[in-house]
Amino acid sequence: MIEITLNGERNSLPEPLTVTELIEHIGLDPRKIAVEVNREVVPKAQHPQHRLQAGDAVEIVTLVGGGSGLAGRASDGAPEPSLARPANDKPLKVGKFTFTSRLITGTGKYKTYDLMRDCLAASACEATTVAVRRERLIDKEGKSILDFLDLKKLTILPNTAGCFSAEDAVRHARIARELLTNLGNPGAEWVKLECLADPKTLLPDPVATLEATQTLVKEGFQVLVYTSDDPIMAKRLKEAGATSVMPAGSPIGSGQGVLNPNNIRIILEYLKDGDPDYPVIIDAGVGTASDVAIAMELGCDGVLLNTGIASAQDPLRMAYAMKYACDAGRLAYLAGRIPKKLYATASSPMAGRMGH
Repeated sequence: MIEITLNGERNSLPEPLTVTELIEHIGLDPRKIAVEVNREVVPKAQHPQHRLQAGDAVEIVTLVGGGSGLAGRASDGAPEPSLARPANDKPLKVGKFTFTSRLITGTGKYKTYDLMRDCLAASACEATTVAVRRERLIDKEGKSILDFLDLKKLTILPNTAGCFSAEDAVRHARIARELLTNLGNPGAEWVKLECLADPKTLLPDPVATLEATQTLVKEGFQVLVYTSDDPIMAKRLKEAGATSVMPAGSPIGSGQGVLNPNNIRIILEYLKDGDPDYPVIIDAGVGTASDVAIAMELGCDGVLLNTGIASAQDPLRMAYAMKYACDAGRLAYLAGRIPKKLYATASSPMAGRMGH
């Protein structure tokens, strides 16, 4: 009899089991989990040989709904959203990935997995964010989020949501890579990095964010970095090797939209100078469709959101609205708006009026 710690709780084993034997003993699907022993990821190929010892701290994690698509059917009778790009536009490229949709939506906060599936399908997104957690390997109804994600059509973007240090964020990224590798999903190659400063504002910690970016880039990750709207910090993150810089429009889940469009313009100018295709994606604070349109009209390459859809009074309608707003904002940016003027300019000609 030996004792180990499993997902934070003490457990007794009849004998020193291998990781494979432990997974079988618990009754889990090895394709849908990742395992860490004493804070080090144990690759799936090593599970049969890695024998647990007394005192080992074992973490078994899976994917859960996370802030910030999902292919699948929309609600019965709902039209399928179009994925056609406007003329003269080009696809969104983020590192090694290429997408038709410029909207990335998350999997968290939905009342049911069925609603999540339908909303993400309606949004027409091709990538979705998920968080990595040890709790809730299945929900109270015995369902796993992985049963509602079409991993052959979707690219999963793992998110280090809830991490308050560079060390913790890097650890989450490593185990997410192992989990997605086991699932055979290309999302194993990238990560959405969040290093938060405090739980009240959920603003990013700039020092920890930069440190984690540097570490993950060295380890071969394509890093999409959540940051503030500080242009200087955005430059530093790109210099550190970030695949995409993702400034917040406003605090996470606040629904305030893009509060400082001037800073977003400066970030776009700095990061795209000599590198016009570098992806800048608004992340956080989007509350409704007009917020998405504004971000895209500024020239951002995409928008990542979750709460704006999941917490809407009618999430499915809002999912469609966000999709159309993203398309409309992109078209408006490509078309080029008219300049703002102080005085009126008549649309109809003044010459030829009756009586003149």
